[in-house]
Amino acid sequence: MPTWLVTGGAGFIGGNFVLEAVAQGVRVITLDALTYAGNLETLASLVGHPDHVFVHGDIGDATLVTHLLAEHRPDAVLNFAAESHVDRSIDNPGAFIQTNVVGTLALLESTRDYWMALPADKAAAFRFLHVSTDEVYGALGATGSFTETTAYAPNSPYAASKAASDHLVRAFHHTYGLPVLTTNCSNNYGPYHFPEKLIPLVIAKALAGEPLPVYGDGKQVRDWLFVSDHCEAIRTVLAKGEVGETYNVGGNSEKENIEVVHAICALLDARRPREDGQPRSSQITHVADRPGHDRRYAIDASKLKDQLGWEPKYTFDQGIGFTVDWYLDNQEWVNGVLDGSYRLQRIGTAA
Repeated sequence: MPTWLVTGGAGFIGGNFVLEAVAQGVRVITLDALTYAGNLETLASLVGHPDHVFVHGDIGDATLVTHLLAEHRPDAVLNFAAESHVDRSIDNPGAFIQTNVVGTLALLESTRDYWMALPADKAAAFRFLHVSTDEVYGALGATGSFTETTAYAPNSPYAASKAASDHLVRAFHHTYGLPVLTTNCSNNYGPYHFPEKLIPLVIAKALAGEPLPVYGDGKQVRDWLFVSDHCEAIRTVLAKGEVGETYNVGGNSEKENIEVVHAICALLDARRPREDGQPRSSQITHVADRPGHDRRYAIDASKLKDQLGWEPKYTFDQGIGFTVDWYLDNQEWVNGVLDGSYRLQRIGTAA
């Protein structure tokens, strides 16, 4: 049975990854600082599971990470831990630098020291997989896609902090030989997504009868990736990826934001109609655009398909239908994460 240390494993993507990994027979040590977007309820089904250990802590705590590595002797470290919301990075960029840059550096140093002390066979098989974003590449025009050789041009504090962490991971491979892998994904969606992001926010506000805020004209384009597809891609890269390489992960589902909002409205109208019979699209309200909002992202994931045999299984229609159903069936989870300081209000307006 392999053992993986998963950082940020109580968050959205990390949480889904941990649930799937344990179900597939992996022993997982989850490390999460449980900031606002980390939620132990996501991992509630694993309480008492013999193959899962949860540790409350920060990737920047070198003493803790060193202890966990020595105690559990993982075969891989997978770094999902990150501050990840562009709007929040506009209001408070320092938190993103602290976690995504300083924290990643500390994690890399602890991991390097652990790896260098491993027996030769264990060291050869060990991997450090860093989960990143397509936002490090900047914005695209009306055509074209990001490839693994696209120059970095981050446009938000969040994207800049992730770009810095990517560079640190690359540097630790080239300087120290640490066997690293990096994935850069497009926009994820699915269960357990904190409702500050577009899809869960629209679902929550639509059900509450509130205006559905759409930034600007709503024609910003994103490539939407169902989170379970992303988790499978990460497992594929971990198992088959070439050390030192980067792999882009996309959903082959480019959609304008306004299209996504209308799709959610139509699904909710069919599954849970408003009492007054009005379509939920009538709640759509265009608001001032986000400062520095990138117009279009698109991922070319052909390297991952051609070299490692991965491609997404879910179409957008399948994934968004599953996602809406999950939120309708799990309103208790949503209400629980909204008990804190965030109550679906707009953020990211400091500029």
